[in-house]
Amino acid sequence: MDGSLARLESLHVAEGARPAIVRWLELLREWNARIDLTAARTEDELCDLMLADAVALEKHLPRGARVVDVGTGAGAPGLALALLRPDLVVTLVEPLAKRVAFLRTVMGTLGRTDIAVLREKGEAIAAKSDGGSGSWDVAISRATLPPAAWVPVGLKLAPATWLLLAREEPPRIAGARIDADESYTWPLTGAARRAVLYLREA
Repeated sequence: MDGSLARLESLHVAEGARPAIVRWLELLREWNARIDLTAARTEDELCDLMLADAVALEKHLPRGARVVDVGTGAGAPGLALALLRPDLVVTLVEPLAKRVAFLRTVMGTLGRTDIAVLREKGEAIAAKSDGGSGSWDVAISRATLPPAAWVPVGLKLAPATWLLLAREEPPRIAGARIDADESYTWPLTGAARRAVLYLREA
C-alpha cells in the first residue's frame, strides 16, 4: 500500500471512494507546484486539510441532501463530500478563477459532471436569496468568513448550516439554534476541530 492509500485508511475513507480521491489529490499536487492552491506543507497536512472535515461531516448528512460549500478553494470540504457520498447533490462556490479552473479540471478528469461549480461569493448568492426553501438543504463553509458572519449567510442559503471551527467557541446567532456540536481531531496531524450545526428557527 503506498503512502496515499495508507493515509486514506487512517482517515477512514471508504475503499470505494479512494481511487477518485487519490486522483484528486494527485491533480492538486500537480497544480500546487505551479499555483498556490493550499497552505499544506506536508502530505499529512494535505490529506487532513482536504479530507478530515468531510469524513467527520458525511455521517450527519441525510441521503440525497443538496449541499452547498461556500469558499471551497481546492475542494474542501465540498468536493471531498461529493466523492465520499455520491448520493449528495453538491454545489461548490468559489470566487477565484484559478481555483474554479482546478475544480473543473478535477471533475472533468473524474467524470463527475453532476457537481456544480459557481464562480461567485457566497454573500452575493445569499443576498439574492429570499430566505425561503432555496436551492440547498445544507450549507457548509470553512474559514471563508468569521464564524459570526458565516452562520447568517449560511442560513440564508439553507435551513441547516455547518460551522467548522478550530479553537473558537461557536457564536450565538439570533434566529438560529445549535442542533449538533461535535469535537474531533484530524487524524494525521492531531489538529483539534469542531463542527457545529445551526438550524434556522421559524
